[in-house]
Amino acid sequence: MSRRFFHVAVAACAAIASLTANAAEWPSQKPITLVVPLAAGGSTDSTARLIAEKLGKEIKQQIIVENRAGAGGNIGAAYVAKSVPDGYTLLMATSTIASNVTLYKHMGFDLRKDLIPVSQVALIPNVLVVNHSVPAKTLPEFIDYVQKKNGPVSYGSAGNGTASHLSGALFNSMAHGEMLHVPYKGGAPANADLIGGQIQAVFAPMVEILPFIDGGKLRPLAVTTKARSARLPNVPAVTESLPGFEVTLWNGVFAPANTPQPVIDKLTAGIHKVLQDPAVRKTLADQGSTPVGNKSAEFKKLVDSEIAKWGKLVKLSGASVE
Repeated sequence: MSRRFFHVAVAACAAIASLTANAAEWPSQKPITLVVPLAAGGSTDSTARLIAEKLGKEIKQQIIVENRAGAGGNIGAAYVAKSVPDGYTLLMATSTIASNVTLYKHMGFDLRKDLIPVSQVALIPNVLVVNHSVPAKTLPEFIDYVQKKNGPVSYGSAGNGTASHLSGALFNSMAHGEMLHVPYKGGAPANADLIGGQIQAVFAPMVEILPFIDGGKLRPLAVTTKARSARLPNVPAVTESLPGFEVTLWNGVFAPANTPQPVIDKLTAGIHKVLQDPAVRKTLADQGSTPVGNKSAEFKKLVDSEIAKWGKLVKLSGASVE
């Protein structure tokens, strides 16, 4: 056993030494793959492609975006978690990765142990929107509406345990309302049924719902972040009527555990610089997103707190996935 342990230890040390040596040359050896654990064409995919293009120019290496959707983002995240930790396979994840810790019995990886938070990219508000058949014109009127309406007010979501579902569950709990959750297979069909009048409300990511707000098809009543959004300055935050309410979405870059620290440091610095680019900031602002670009340790602290916060919301909603 001691001889076997010796050979295993030698092999492990050799692997670490190889990674450390390669880190000095990173990223000159080959293109980098940035995995998006969601379908192409969505808001996260668009942000990932924006960051990949700008970051690739910054670090002088091509970054290829690869979509690996499924299981609420777990399939793509597990793929990255199990990849060689050499800095050439990265993950663009959303806050869903934190809620999945409680939502799923088996994620296929351990978020705290198998991935390193590199840098948070942006914060994204959800927006409470209703169709024009709903008589409530303001947030206080809507709260009164869900409390007194004969029969439940239906709200759609992108699926059980998604941020749009959890936002609605928290709102209903704090408002003491009568709201019925209607899960869909994605945000697009939920928004379509909202416009069509099949449901009455949705708590949708701002970047996804803005075209319908700007086009006058849906009425925004509130944002779920702690403060109002500069993109919709006249729309109040839910907390102005329900003190303590806050649901903030985010996205950020992760790397496999044991990725050399020099690589993490280069990535963090590069992402921070990209997020200072006026063109990038304008694109994110137009979507209602706020750029962040924090350090790895700060992002890790946030992820730990988000696991606890989203876990409480998942339990409140009663959602679970095998």
